[in-house]
Amino acid sequence: MSSTQRLRVLAAMSGGVDSAVAAARIAEAGHDVTGIHLALSSNPQSYRTGARGCCTLEDSRDARRAADVIGIPFYVWDMAERFHHDVVEDFVNEYAAGRTPNPCLRCNEKIKFEAVLDRALALGFDAVATGHHARLSDGVLRRSVDEGKDQSYVLGVLTRKQLAHAIFPLGDSTKAEVRAEAARRGLAVADKPDSHDVCFIADGDTRAFLSERLGASEGPIVDALTGQVVGSHEGAFGFTIGQRKGLHIDRPAGDGRPRYVLSIEPVSNTVTVGPRTSLEVRGIVGERPVWNGPVPEPYEPIRCTVQLRAHGEVYGCRAQLSGDLLHIELDTPATGVAPGQGAVLYDGETVIGSATIASAV
Repeated sequence: MSSTQRLRVLAAMSGGVDSAVAAARIAEAGHDVTGIHLALSSNPQSYRTGARGCCTLEDSRDARRAADVIGIPFYVWDMAERFHHDVVEDFVNEYAAGRTPNPCLRCNEKIKFEAVLDRALALGFDAVATGHHARLSDGVLRRSVDEGKDQSYVLGVLTRKQLAHAIFPLGDSTKAEVRAEAARRGLAVADKPDSHDVCFIADGDTRAFLSERLGASEGPIVDALTGQVVGSHEGAFGFTIGQRKGLHIDRPAGDGRPRYVLSIEPVSNTVTVGPRTSLEVRGIVGERPVWNGPVPEPYEPIRCTVQLRAHGEVYGCRAQLSGDLLHIELDTPATGVAPGQGAVLYDGETVIGSATIASAV
């Protein structure tokens, strides 16, 4: 999208500092900007409170005040039903199936760059702008200059078409620079704390949230090496691959070393634990692949790197598409690889594709 062309831009404003500065920059560049806040809960008090997330009445008011300072029109779009179905219910269903989803990936895919973008284009807007820390030029997505705040991983699910109608104005700035700019612009959110954890879990207690919706169900914790039952739990959904804390195991391992969650079997409600070395995987199979980079789909193996969780370690690998699956062979073993998470591929700092992890060996 040409930087000299005057665009009609819909700026998604969460109520935080990043989206406020992003909207301000787009408006200052001379584009026709309209701010929107997404109402993601039919009962805002049931989601985050204070500064813990982006689903509160306080956030909506902060976004409106920022739009007033910037001098742009502002509206609230009710996305509660769509968000509940595509993000919250998906989150619960994935855990019930023994997987570990990333709701930020799903929200970007299904809400901000599907539901919102589709509506924006239908209303005559050219693009949607957000406060994500990532660089985007000519439809190519790259990491932010601020390595600690880079969000290209959670944007890796976007298609080429979606990226062609997206604007991420903050990718060339650090978070410290964004906050300083917000203060200079007189935006009250300049010092507002960042959101964290899962935005729709009010107290941050994921296990209690899932237990309320799936119901407690006692099951065994089994040692992979001995086959013995070493503890019990109230729902396999309360565990993730690689988890060490909160296992409440009755007896110590024979070698005295910590045990980690190795597998989760929802049908039998069994959690299997074992040594850290048993977590190591070298091969990953991903489903629902998205190829959104500047190079062709890899129907022959290519060299690249892969990131397996937000702000996680990056691994050298060989990747290849085969039908509807993405096969990834790691150069060095990874641990804590959980089905349901995203595997995002990079060529240097450039995102080239992604998939949802289906299995790992």
